[in-house]
Amino acid sequence: MSVSRRRSGRQQLDDTSKAIVAQLQQDGRRPYASIGKAVGLSEAAVRQRVQKLVESGTVQIVAVADPQQIGFARQMMIGINIEGDLESAATALAEIPELVYVVLTAGSFDILAEAVVIDDDHLLELVNERIRKLAGVRRTETFMYLKLKKQTYNWGIA
Repeated sequence: MSVSRRRSGRQQLDDTSKAIVAQLQQDGRRPYASIGKAVGLSEAAVRQRVQKLVESGTVQIVAVADPQQIGFARQMMIGINIEGDLESAATALAEIPELVYVVLTAGSFDILAEAVVIDDDHLLELVNERIRKLAGVRRTETFMYLKLKKQTYNWGIA
């Protein structure tokens, strides 16, 4: 797989690898032979590139479930303000299974965490017993999702 390094140290994918990723974003189970036809490579070459993309952490091939269909009735974003070290707080938050996305931010919140819970009691327990009791957590604000209008995973490729 041909890649170049940016100043940030991140790898930049070549056009062929981007095309492979775009194919996988449409259908993560698409056969390598089919991808090869679409991007002009052999099945073996596609298999090798996909393996390198996975091993490098550039892509993950996973099933994305609808949380409501598997018993999680509530989704929300939780804004969190921290007093002290953001990295250690984010690491502790990332250990909580209900938090599916944890990111350090610039702006009115230090950390944003996306959560999925079964019901309101589960949400109360999550916020009150686990998030607010973490060292350094100063304030939280929960933004309940009322309706999901768009969710994609084809960032800049497809």
